[in-house]
Amino acid sequence: MNIEKYLPIGTVVLLKNAQKRVMIIGFAIQSETGAGEVYDYLGCLYPEGIISSNQNLVFNHDQIDKVFYIGYQDDEWKQLEQKIDGIIQEMRNI
Repeated sequence: MNIEKYLPIGTVVLLKNAQKRVMIIGFAIQSETGAGEVYDYLGCLYPEGIISSNQNLVFNHDQIDKVFYIGYQDDEWKQLEQKIDGIIQEMRNI
């Protein structure tokens, strides 16, 4: 995984084989079902936003087909971006 691949909160994307856009709202999400797989991103439908927690989506970077908008980036984001890959790898190895 390349650190520069992570997109910031607020980024709006279209996933492969999808018709509805998704806005990124979180990172390093562990699935509550199955084997507890760890996903790169947590998203909600765009433009609706968070309607209920059971309508949020988990997905990995390689599932993104198109980026429509890149969210806000500042020094705090740059610091987090450098840590995300390690956090996800650590969660996957637990």
